[in-house]
Amino acid sequence: MTSATIREVLRGTLSYEDGLDKLTVTPAAETELRAAVAEGVDRLVRGGWQPAELHRVVARGGNPVQARLVAEAAKAYIPKFPDLDPRWRAQAEDLPAPPSRADRIKTLDAALGLLLELRRLPAIDKLIPAPGDQPEKRLRGADDRVLERVRALLAKAESTDFPAEAEAFSAKAQELIARHSIEEVLTAAPDETPLARRLGVDHPYENEKASLLDAVARANHCHTVWSPELAFSTVFGFDADIGAVELLYTSLLVQANRAMARDEPVKGRARIKAFRRSFLVAYAVRIGERFERATRHEIEQHSDLLPVLRGRDLRVREAVTRAFPRTVKARGSRVDSLEGWESGRAAADAAKLA
Repeated sequence: MTSATIREVLRGTLSYEDGLDKLTVTPAAETELRAAVAEGVDRLVRGGWQPAELHRVVARGGNPVQARLVAEAAKAYIPKFPDLDPRWRAQAEDLPAPPSRADRIKTLDAALGLLLELRRLPAIDKLIPAPGDQPEKRLRGADDRVLERVRALLAKAESTDFPAEAEAFSAKAQELIARHSIEEVLTAAPDETPLARRLGVDHPYENEKASLLDAVARANHCHTVWSPELAFSTVFGFDADIGAVELLYTSLLVQANRAMARDEPVKGRARIKAFRRSFLVAYAVRIGERFERATRHEIEQHSDLLPVLRGRDLRVREAVTRAFPRTVKARGSRVDSLEGWESGRAAADAAKLA
């Protein structure tokens, strides 16, 4: 009875309200809905979705019970698959702990609505092995010692209240990453292939944040494809470079948000919105300029590597084309606030790149 009701709602032959009414008077409804959610999550997991991605796209809808149901379904894979890919396992383990349980009616409503949401999500490229898949060989990744130094510099950049000090830390970080990237090229195996990683881009101002991520990626030998309807950008590049991009982008967002809150106008909702959007556009442009300059400086010390770097870039671009044969160049965001633009460039100049 319960399964038939769920199928009818999903097919559209029974209205959501009527289906929910039927389920509320069925004792086994919650158990069967949870099983249906687990099946829906499994379909998407087999279709390429990773735990953090699926949780993010559901959580951005604003229903904490639905986010909790997805987290529970993802965590349920951990004891079932002892050879679970460590990246997949880490994502599932890091999902937020579920809040206090909702009452039965709220849970039924959330689960039924979640099933409709999961049904609308498409399959996407599988970037890491799903539970039950053959594990991949261990990736090289970035040198942990280098990443720890970069993290320490960025932590100082995020904590200081002095723009000049923040700028020095940021510049040192990008310089360190650019130098390490050259070292990676020198020691790379001939058969090393480009990879891809999806990074969440949260609202508000998703387009502007995606532009910042793209600026950081381009300066670090990577390329991005922004998927606004799914709330993530796919970053293509070699493993160590992608790790550096994620680290820098996360820190720069923290620095940008702090500077934006410090400088924004006191009054006027429309004025504040225009200021923030213009701030982030300018911030992304200026960060891109600074990062490109730091990377170019390191490359100039190894001019003999230019043919190798061009070859690697071509392989990254080919990986993008294979995954996204049809892409549309995004329109740039409008700048409606000179105050926001100037503040954003100033904040980017003060940002600690190391």
